[in-house]
Amino acid sequence: MRPDGPSVRAVATASAIGTTIEWYDFLIYSTAASLVLNKLFFPTHDPLVGRLLAIGTVGVGFVARPLGALVLSHFGDRLGRKSMLIFTLLTMGIATTLIGLLPTFAGVGVVAPIMLIALRLLQGIAVGGEWGGAVLMAIEHSPPLRRGFYGSIVQVGYPLGMALGTASFFALALLDEESFMRWGWRIPFVASAAMVAVGIFIRLRVTETPEFTRDQREGRLERFPVLAAIIRHPKDLAIGLGVRVTEAAWIYVITIFCLSYAVNDLGLSRPLVLGAIALGAVVELVTIPVCGALSDRIGRRPVYMLGCLATIAMAFPLFWAMGTRQPVIVVLGFVIAMALGHGVVYGVQASFLSEMFPSNVRYSGASLGYQLAAPIGGGLMPIVAAAMVAGTHATWPVSVLLICLSLLTMVAVRYAKETAPITTDNKRADSDVELARGQ
Repeated sequence: MRPDGPSVRAVATASAIGTTIEWYDFLIYSTAASLVLNKLFFPTHDPLVGRLLAIGTVGVGFVARPLGALVLSHFGDRLGRKSMLIFTLLTMGIATTLIGLLPTFAGVGVVAPIMLIALRLLQGIAVGGEWGGAVLMAIEHSPPLRRGFYGSIVQVGYPLGMALGTASFFALALLDEESFMRWGWRIPFVASAAMVAVGIFIRLRVTETPEFTRDQREGRLERFPVLAAIIRHPKDLAIGLGVRVTEAAWIYVITIFCLSYAVNDLGLSRPLVLGAIALGAVVELVTIPVCGALSDRIGRRPVYMLGCLATIAMAFPLFWAMGTRQPVIVVLGFVIAMALGHGVVYGVQASFLSEMFPSNVRYSGASLGYQLAAPIGGGLMPIVAAAMVAGTHATWPVSVLLICLSLLTMVAVRYAKETAPITTDNKRADSDVELARGQ
């Protein structure tokens, strides 16, 4: 059987399906926070304050993600990738379903937002431990020369989960406002329970990765893998944070801040903006694997640089497009910004970050590098963007900030080592690749 035959494709597909469900659960909260949670859980006399509070709870999940990475990646490197994937998916499903069943502020007062924040924290912890395991299941089953492509298949779970979540709210836009506010918004959360059951069934059928099994057999497992990753690979962790921060800031400014800004400030229809985001996510289903495969041929760093240049090029046009209030131009702005500004770098990220670390601390190192950027890019940036626009009544400061972050990421990529084993020898073994990386 070919090394990248049906078994590898099955593992990558299973990982992508599970990741899709996890991201669906995590991201529908962001959409709900922009549209409805401020009115039901944070009612105030000032709509802007309520909106900032609701968007702030989105940040709670992002702050919890590094905590999830610290705790759960330890067990991922000690007990295996598969067990953590089951645990994180189950945890996420329970938290998401309970959010859909919560009483509102009108029913139980201040207890409602407290419970909402607690469940959002649980979502963040689950996502913090999930990404590294899902990526490693695919990459560590893959031949070295195809890791960029198979890692990007798992990354497809993000836009697919986003598309499913956004499409669910898009369909709910057909309800009248009263029905949507009373019970309609709950449907995407409660529906998560059935999806999670399917995801757990799929993940139970996947075998543990060959590299973890080898490390376990040879006694190479670290007693404290998180600590080992921090002490032995501080530069790679810092680079991981740097290469990740722009991607996180870019996609969450688009899907959280821009959604709220376009609907509440520009008066664009909710179905239009949700449809634009969903379409952008669908187009990413193409750009992500294409760029992952391209990184196997020309390297991770060149492709990542192209993605950074795309974010710089789109930082101002995205807001110009929204400002026209013309439906076709608005949709094009969202689609291009997501497909190029996000899809290009996200397609490379799985292989790029994971290949920076040896297999016995890879779960810890890749997870920390990925999740440490979440509070900055995903949690803080939408709030900062909303505050900037509220204070200046202009969007150009947000564009300038996004460009600065892109330049920071380009510096990080510049000092990162090229991890792609670019060679014409298709029989090169994993051990050869590890030796070339100095492991």
